[in-house]
Amino acid sequence: MPMANPITIILIVSLMFSLFNRSLAINRVTYNVLDLGAKGDGKTDSTTAFLKAWSAACGSPGPATVYAPPGRYLVKNAHFKGLCENKAIIIKIDGTLVAPSDYDVIGNAGNWLLFEGADGVSIEGGILDGQGTGLWACKSTGKSCHSGATTLGVSNSKDVAVNGLTLLNSQMFHIVINGCDNVELQGVKVLAPGNSPNTDGIHVQLSTGVTILNSKISTGDDCISIGPGTSNLWIENVTCGPGHGISIGSLGKDFKEVGVEKVTVKAVTFKNTQNGLRIKTWARQSTGFVRDVLFQHAIMTNVQNPIVIDQNYCPNNKNCPGQISGVKISDVTYKDIHGTSATEVAVKFDCSKANPCRGIRLEDVNLTYKNQAAKASCANAAGTTSGVIQPTSCL
Repeated sequence: MPMANPITIILIVSLMFSLFNRSLAINRVTYNVLDLGAKGDGKTDSTTAFLKAWSAACGSPGPATVYAPPGRYLVKNAHFKGLCENKAIIIKIDGTLVAPSDYDVIGNAGNWLLFEGADGVSIEGGILDGQGTGLWACKSTGKSCHSGATTLGVSNSKDVAVNGLTLLNSQMFHIVINGCDNVELQGVKVLAPGNSPNTDGIHVQLSTGVTILNSKISTGDDCISIGPGTSNLWIENVTCGPGHGISIGSLGKDFKEVGVEKVTVKAVTFKNTQNGLRIKTWARQSTGFVRDVLFQHAIMTNVQNPIVIDQNYCPNNKNCPGQISGVKISDVTYKDIHGTSATEVAVKFDCSKANPCRGIRLEDVNLTYKNQAAKASCANAAGTTSGVIQPTSCL
């Protein structure tokens, strides 16, 4: 029996795949929040409508969409919980979800919008307005205030996508990825003032296979913060500023702590930030580690600390004075990093006395300070250099 032509086989497979995708699209059911009682006036509480839409989509045996048309929807705390009957739910937002202006309403809940056990969920487009200015003002007075809520939490979920989402003025962190596997964030925008407290753009912890692409983050804390238990993290084409840079850490606050490994950060831009590429650990005993990290193709413009490892982090000298970090840092590469430092010391490796940094590699690093040579500072750090290195290496 003659074998089929390979081209014919490819065409048949492509046709079958196309028909399968078309079948999914035809069978996808949409739950419009307006049909379930939501009002796009920015005043009417639409929380129940969104939860009803989620419940219906989650219970659907086939692909489903939760749709929010143009408008402003007031939503209080909302917990979108799986496990669902299907793993193909799209949250399509063409409008704006608005948190209550009274920060006490969501301030003690931990999360404003939380997706938990939400395997296969995609969040597309739209704006999430956390209205955090009231809480920030309270914190600035020194009064007793709620710690605040994360705008968007994704917890214990896998195969999640967030595309084209804009987040404004969160009370606390804008996005937290916790305990997840295979999450892609693309085209995300975070907008908050440079003086907004604890408003990290994206925080990742206890997660593997997270990808952050083509995003712009302006905030008052870390643009991206990387917590314990993060592995196989890929960050590419991200602009940061204002903010505190891209930070691994702080790590080592707890003695028994899982480490961070296999992190790639490339094609990133920092402008007027406190830090650029930072690794930060508490000056406390810990079983944690950081290893196999690549920082590549970074542009710094007026960055206070373009490259920094700080293993003596101890806010207000509480709970750690005189102690030494137990976090082991190794195999960290800085490749093609260039631009301007806002301080004279552009490269600072302040590593642990008990656990010196090992395998630090600098390749083609060119950082200047006020159109002149910058400086580098090293303590308990060892490594190698290649290519053009400015400031002169202290490794």
